[in-house]
Amino acid sequence: MSLKINTPLAALIALGHLTSACGERPIDRALTGGAIGAGTGAVVGSTVGNPIAGAVIGGAAGATIGAVTAPER
Repeated sequence: MSLKINTPLAALIALGHLTSACGERPIDRALTGGAIGAGTGAVVGSTVGNPIAGAVIGGAAGATIGAVTAPER
């Protein structure tokens, strides 16, 4: 049995790990997460032919993940 990895899903998971420690306040984390997510989403989206949709989805996911995660103490 072979495991086929979905590239956009893998990118979102990696994005979650990258944005989990950006900033101390939730608003800072949401802004940096959104920015990183939009950039990553645009790159992933361009590989499938739609960088704008990728940026929008990645930005929303990054902002959400950044806002709901707690900073490490």
